Parts: sequence; C-alpha cells; structure tokens
Amino acid sequence: MRAELHEKNERLWVIAVSPAIWATHFVVSYATAAIWCAKVAGRDGSLSGARWAIFAYSVAALAAIALVGWNGWRAHGYRGGRIPHDADTPEDRHRLLGAATALLSGLSAIAVVYAASVIAFVRSCA
Repeated sequence: MRAELHEKNERLWVIAVSPAIWATHFVVSYATAAIWCAKVAGRDGSLSGARWAIFAYSVAALAAIALVGWNGWRAHGYRGGRIPHDADTPEDRHRLLGAATALLSGLSAIAVVYAASVIAFVRSCA
C-alpha cells in the first residue's frame, strides 16, 4: 500500500531544479571556453580541450535533468491520475507539480543541447 500524500512534504522548489541545471551548464560551458581561450590556447588556438570539457558537462547536465524529469513524470502519474489536474486535492496538486517539473525538464534538456551545439560548429577561439 502506498503512503498517504502529505502536503507538508511537498517541495515546490523541485520545479526549478532542471532550469537551474541548464543555467549552470550554460555559465560553466561559456566560462570554460573563455578561460581556455584566454589562458591556454590563445586567440587563434584550438578549442579541442574545452570542447571535450563542454561535452562532459553536457552529458552530466542531461543525465541530471533526465533524473529530475523522470521523478516529475512519476509524480504526474501518481495513482493513475488523468489530466487535467484541476481538482482541489493533494493528489492533483502533486500531479500538477510533477507535470510542470517534467515539462520544464524537457525544455531544459533542449536548452542544454542547443547550448552544447556550439562545440559542433566552433573549432577555434577566433
């Protein structure tokens, strides 16, 4: 039997985790490229080392976003709930929070792929 849902255990901040992971990925990726070009490769140098680091950051960010999204998807389907989640019950509020988390995770994953696509096109610091 599943444990009862208590609203005091709900965490609203979970909805912002995936966008925060994307924002961190974005800042760290561009900071890595900037530091690489300024300190290691020079203005006309290759981005090869930084490209590998950004690839690793992207894989880690996508894995973390997938985990958050999967947990949101599970919450969305809590006890076989159906959309729309518009009833004034703790279960429907839990499902709505899960659906929003899953959707924001999908959007954040697309944003990570878009930000990381730079490594496929940019080969040098210039």
